[in-house]
Amino acid sequence: MSDDAAHQDGAGVPDELERLWTPYRMAYIRGENKPLDDTSGQCPFCRVPTLDDEAGLVVHRGDLAYVVLNLYPYSPGHLMVCPYRHVADYTDTSDAEAAEIATLTKRAMATIRAVSGAAGFNVGMNQGAVAGAGISAHLHQHVVPRWPGDQNFMPIIGRTRTLPELLGDSRALLADAW
Repeated sequence: MSDDAAHQDGAGVPDELERLWTPYRMAYIRGENKPLDDTSGQCPFCRVPTLDDEAGLVVHRGDLAYVVLNLYPYSPGHLMVCPYRHVADYTDTSDAEAAEIATLTKRAMATIRAVSGAAGFNVGMNQGAVAGAGISAHLHQHVVPRWPGDQNFMPIIGRTRTLPELLGDSRALLADAW
């Protein structure tokens, strides 16, 4: 059987490239668990606090906001600071909520730095779908740790992010250090 005939089964022609399979990301790509509207009943950021910390990947619970690992992280230890209240826009937070979000963001950075030696951070929130918010109905601030060379060619050429640590391990490490 020729090489061409051998590869008619749908397996493809060998190209000597390694494959990094990330099937868990299909849930994100398909928009699973993404709220369809502004109702809090469908919102994952409203649902997470009802779970135990390990199941919800919660690192810390404050009075008005909590800290949770991103289920689809850009890098290990990628945290989000979310108010408990279902609010979409930062300008709609109370002064107390805004203050606690800021305090928890600072603490998240210090904790990540202490346990992983992060050399820098991307911190911010995308307000609205047009600004890149994956879940625009519930405010969340990203705290993304960065290291020299951490996101090399993989996301650009391979459209893949490499994560050297399981989410449960990241949550335990960060929660214990908090």
